[in-house]
Amino acid sequence: MINIGIFGATGYTGVELVKLISRHRHARLVFAASENSAGMRLSDVIPCAYETKLIKAADAPLADVDIVFSCLPHGPSAQLCAGVIKAGKRAVDFSADFRLRNPALYKQYYGHEHPCPELLPEAVYGLPELYRSVLPDANLVANPGCYPTSMILGALPLLELAALAEPMVISDSKSGVSGAGRKPSQSSHFVEVNENLAPYNIGHMHRHVPEIEQLMNDAWGGRDDPSRGASTLQSPISILFSPHLLPISRGMLSTMYFKLTPQAVEQDWHRIFEQRYDGEPFVRVLPKGQMSTIAHVNHTNYCTLSVHQQTGALANMLIVVSCIDNLVKGASGQAIQSMNLMCGIDETEGLL
Repeated sequence: MINIGIFGATGYTGVELVKLISRHRHARLVFAASENSAGMRLSDVIPCAYETKLIKAADAPLADVDIVFSCLPHGPSAQLCAGVIKAGKRAVDFSADFRLRNPALYKQYYGHEHPCPELLPEAVYGLPELYRSVLPDANLVANPGCYPTSMILGALPLLELAALAEPMVISDSKSGVSGAGRKPSQSSHFVEVNENLAPYNIGHMHRHVPEIEQLMNDAWGGRDDPSRGASTLQSPISILFSPHLLPISRGMLSTMYFKLTPQAVEQDWHRIFEQRYDGEPFVRVLPKGQMSTIAHVNHTNYCTLSVHQQTGALANMLIVVSCIDNLVKGASGQAIQSMNLMCGIDETEGLL
């Protein structure tokens, strides 16, 4: 039995974790922590079926668990994860604290020095479709962001086969409001979101930009060892990213645009995507002619992809639509998938 602890259990991703663990045959929730709600039950704080007693993080019995999930914001999350590692336990961090290998980039995008830069070299990025081989030995996993998950899965076959004619990927992405977390703000207020569609942080401004570019450049040129892919481009890949807030609770859709090399134009990219993801338990390439939608994936750990090869004057362009549930494959479900790999059990356990 895998004994689990959760920091930040009252957020959307924390509650989703409690739900997934409750149906996992090999996992048991030992503690759930919330600084503001300690002493209450989870169902007292957020309407749900779980009466889990909440405690303060300082009272967490780390000696009694195997793995701790931290669903806290960047900064505080790193410090708690450092304590978990020091206690000889394993941690899966939902914040951005261990996703970027470069602490200078972290400071640029998150506005403060990295709390625990000494832990960055041992952090493994928790995207099984790219880093499955190293997850079993990981003690610290950086759970991916939701936008990066949708985008890297939509781009991975093209990156691995070095099929881009230019070092730029364009993505128009849309997220449900739960992606902003439970903390209220004017932009996520019902009156602001309802019957509206709003872009934000467009271009090269969003905090996920360096994470996405790090992943894409890791994957460029080779599946077997992404970090050593030989680049044929003159400069690193950049992302032109336009995120939007959808007036729905959950779900994420990324429409991505790629300019192909002359050799890549001749390839059947639908077939290539099918071959790349054959055997991947949570990535589905839809049949030709179908469009991936949020309804394909909500409340599941799946990513669905639709591949749209262009003809005529636009034959050098490829469009890929990638959809996930931002709270499951984009957060808690992917964390459980990584945990399963860390513990040597079927990676689909608790997720089907």
